[in-house]
Amino acid sequence: MCTGACSKFIAIPLYILALVSIICNIILFFPDFKTEYASEDKEGDARITQEVKYMGGVVGGGIMVLIPAIHIHLTSAKNCCSNRCGMFLSIGFAAVGVVGAIYSLSAAALGLANGPVCYWSNPDNPIPQWGTPFANSSGDYLNDKDVWGWCILPEKVVEFNVGLFSTLLVAASLQAILCTFQMVNGLFGCICGTCTGNE
Repeated sequence: MCTGACSKFIAIPLYILALVSIICNIILFFPDFKTEYASEDKEGDARITQEVKYMGGVVGGGIMVLIPAIHIHLTSAKNCCSNRCGMFLSIGFAAVGVVGAIYSLSAAALGLANGPVCYWSNPDNPIPQWGTPFANSSGDYLNDKDVWGWCILPEKVVEFNVGLFSTLLVAASLQAILCTFQMVNGLFGCICGTCTGNE
């Protein structure tokens, strides 16, 4: 396959994945699809999961992948990039995308491991309070749905966080793979030359 056409094949999914990452991160600021938790959130009295504030989906999986996706797409104009310089630059841009994807993946993994901030209580802690009840579970709570009921507010916040952070995790993993593949593709295009419209 032409290295330019391959770049286009890589860029289009990166656009979609970047958009998904941004949307998921923004939605995570509104548990139970309500704005009150975001407006009540303040330092020392959290209402929003800490890992959401790292903006992994917006900055890492979003902006840091979207910019390389645009450049990678430009190298595929008319399915061919007529100069080696464009492919060489795409290696650097793709590397930025890999870093962004790793940042997004790390934030999502931490969010899954620590669990959500919620108003919770359990038999050992009968007085409800705001906090992160699963922070010391090393993610074990994910396999025990019985404890998800500890979170009283926001409603179904565990399912909400698990679904969106898992989506971010998958999106970031795919972004890292695609950007790494583009680094290899760019190297081939730079060393061996890119195809021409007649090839």
